[in-house]
Amino acid sequence: MKLRIGQTVAIAAVSAVLLFGGWFAYRQWAIEAPFQKLVKQYEGVNHVQFNITPKEVGLKLDLAVGTDMGGLVRHIEKDGKKLLGNRNLKLEVTDHSTPDLDKIWSEALFSVAQAMENKQYTEIQHTLDQLAQQHDALQATADMDNENVYVTLTYGTASKYVILPRIPQKMGVWPNA
Repeated sequence: MKLRIGQTVAIAAVSAVLLFGGWFAYRQWAIEAPFQKLVKQYEGVNHVQFNITPKEVGLKLDLAVGTDMGGLVRHIEKDGKKLLGNRNLKLEVTDHSTPDLDKIWSEALFSVAQAMENKQYTEIQHTLDQLAQQHDALQATADMDNENVYVTLTYGTASKYVILPRIPQKMGVWPNA
């Protein structure tokens, strides 16, 4: 019995193309395309990029000014439950903040950090309300789910979105603040 190298290589190549091509097609048409449609239909989402792994769905979002971040997360978790499956949702928002908005956020940072550390989440909204009173054109909201606290600061034509994990990180810092 002679092994034919050419046929063996051809069969292996065709099998690999079918296997990986099938996985790519499944991922593109059964997961990414419906997810992209779901996320983009939410008002205020300008652009979204995906990074889907077996354990996690990572979304890089570019949001319009004043988009309701908590509402977006609820929309994804509710309407995209089938698509998410048992994967974790990880969000990253493109920062379109201004120096003025960053300065305003720095005024609240200590109070917000203290409220997060003490798990007194109503203090966050109280702090944001005080900021809004101090700065006339500022709109500040906080929203919460089981995983995160979502802070949205809108000042003029810019918004700052901050996602604060409710479960403390090992390093004790917020990477997106």
